[in-house]
Amino acid sequence: MTVGASDSQQGAARILSALLEARTGQTLSEGRAWRMETALRPVLRDHGLDDIDALTARLLRKGDAALEQAVVEALLNNESSFFRDLQMFDMLQSRILPHLHESRSNRVLRIWSAGCSTGQEAYSLAIQLRNAWSRWNGWQIEILATDISGRAIEQAQSGIYSQMDVQRGLSIGDLIKWFEPHGDDWRASPELRRMIRFRQDNLFDAREPTGEYDLLLCRNVLLYFTPERRKAVLTLLGRHSHAGSILLLGAGETVIGQGDDFIAHGDFRGGYARQAAVTAQHVAGMRRAG
Repeated sequence: MTVGASDSQQGAARILSALLEARTGQTLSEGRAWRMETALRPVLRDHGLDDIDALTARLLRKGDAALEQAVVEALLNNESSFFRDLQMFDMLQSRILPHLHESRSNRVLRIWSAGCSTGQEAYSLAIQLRNAWSRWNGWQIEILATDISGRAIEQAQSGIYSQMDVQRGLSIGDLIKWFEPHGDDWRASPELRRMIRFRQDNLFDAREPTGEYDLLLCRNVLLYFTPERRKAVLTLLGRHSHAGSILLLGAGETVIGQGDDFIAHGDFRGGYARQAAVTAQHVAGMRRAG
């Protein structure tokens, strides 16, 4: 909403913000609220509505599930790019992935990209693994990538990205090696697409992750949640990790003050490890369950 917005506009913004939080757990920051009208313009056009006041009036008047979902999808921030935060991917390539290769004696590598948006993070990981395939050949590699946005997951599953998308982060070498021309766009190769299981899922009612993951990425996701919800997400991530797991968050995110499941990793700057006490309790619980 713009400065000097009317009471009705402010009320509409509160209603739409509440819908987003109820459906996804995300809260609208001031910066995202300013862009609300722009984000919802296609929804207004597609549903024949004049303005946001008309939109909220229809939402309040009848239970239009399709309209509600369209609003939520429009308000979600699906900003992503290949190899976003290159310093982190450099650390993955040079230190974290070699470390996991040495430490996983069962030759199984399980990765979860939580809040994967349109899939660039998961494909970036797959590219790094394929570029070092002499190291990983013969391993069982599982990459689960989840996001609450059905529209984002559809694009990720298709593997199709615009010229502008691939120019953001992808080297020319990786583009030529791992993508194929698809009209005016580019499509990830079958080798990459086969490595990743993309699924729509809600972090507050997560059904897709199973067991424990060696590498967990939940980057630029927690910053949209309240402190209580951040703690709930970290508890979920802790439940699907083990003593040797590594958690990576976004550059502006931290586990400090967000629960007791993770601590700063002693070897990887910006990474997080399971708390020893929490890990011991987890193992004891599994033994009792068995």
